[in-house]
Amino acid sequence: MDSVHQARGLLIDMDGVLWRGRTFLPGVQNFFAALRSRNVPFLLVTNNATASPDSAVERLAGAGVAIEPHEVLTSALATAAYLQSVLPQGASVYAIGEEAVRSALQDAGFQLQDGHDSAQAVVVGFDREISWYKMTQAALAIQAGALFVGTNPDVSFPIEGGQAPGNGAFVLAIEAATSAKPVIVGKPEPLLFQQAVERLGLKPEQTLMLGDRLETDILGAQRAGIASALLLTGVTSIEQIDGSGIEPDFIFEDLNALTAALQAGLN
Repeated sequence: MDSVHQARGLLIDMDGVLWRGRTFLPGVQNFFAALRSRNVPFLLVTNNATASPDSAVERLAGAGVAIEPHEVLTSALATAAYLQSVLPQGASVYAIGEEAVRSALQDAGFQLQDGHDSAQAVVVGFDREISWYKMTQAALAIQAGALFVGTNPDVSFPIEGGQAPGNGAFVLAIEAATSAKPVIVGKPEPLLFQQAVERLGLKPEQTLMLGDRLETDILGAQRAGIASALLLTGVTSIEQIDGSGIEPDFIFEDLNALTAALQAGLN
């Protein structure tokens, strides 16, 4: 892909691209208006397993942007879809995670277990009420042969005052206790990207990933054969690219610059 306007569909990270913390980033409304006016399909893709499509719809409505729930793919939804491809319908699952994870699994037809007995799979998603008991039930199920799946590998995330343990930290703890290797669904692994491209009805080479993190958005796009655009509105600075070994196809200061590039090629 020689220019961003050649993309027939977009995959869009949210935090650091559309907003930072509680604040929308400049150019959000114009960006989506440009996509809609030119009928460019998109999916918002996120590793956040506590997010739901409805929460993303509601949040963007606050910026005057209307999207549909089917235009959002979370790691929780992608995990449920992955399990549908490898487990029989109605299989039993032991899940660590909050409401978005549990709802995604139940909506996909899985039976959620209260403990490790008879679980055919263990799903580990971010859970602010994580406990020794929950991790023990997960470990026992995995040792009995259950498939081990993590929604995403993020070991930490920023909070006021520093970094807090993320879902990847929980996954690593259970991996250490069981010596079992998990299937990871979220970025930078390919599964989330593959599902997103399939939803758009496109091929990887027709798709562009927009993100702010080299090690998840950009690396994951590369692994899935998708072109990538790094926006410098999130966690990655231009200085961090040098020596990282991860080279985005395009770099933009912000959404306004990206929108201008898209419009320049499409006008």
